[in-house]
Amino acid sequence: MFDIGFWELMVIAVMGLVILGPDRLPTAIRSVRQWVRNIQRFSHNVQTELKEELRIHELHNNLKEAEKQGFENLTADVKESVESLKKAADEATRPYADAVNDESKKNNDG
Repeated sequence: MFDIGFWELMVIAVMGLVILGPDRLPTAIRSVRQWVRNIQRFSHNVQTELKEELRIHELHNNLKEAEKQGFENLTADVKESVESLKKAADEATRPYADAVNDESKKNNDG
């Protein structure tokens, strides 16, 4: 990540030991490690969200194109996008439909 070699790491460790002392150095290392993990987690989340938003945008554009063509004579890519959107919509509504069905069964049984 930082492209630090062994000797550079040793110099940083010795400087940290001299500046912070042996009592505060482990706490400082833990703090730095926690910050690095938080930054890595944040950047991973941002990348994941951006990829998902770009995929959704592309699917939305393909759906608009399919609507313009009247769902006839669609290219394979656009057909795949339409099917993907239908599947995503079904998956999004399925948990809610299951919850409604469970609730209605409870009301009918009780």
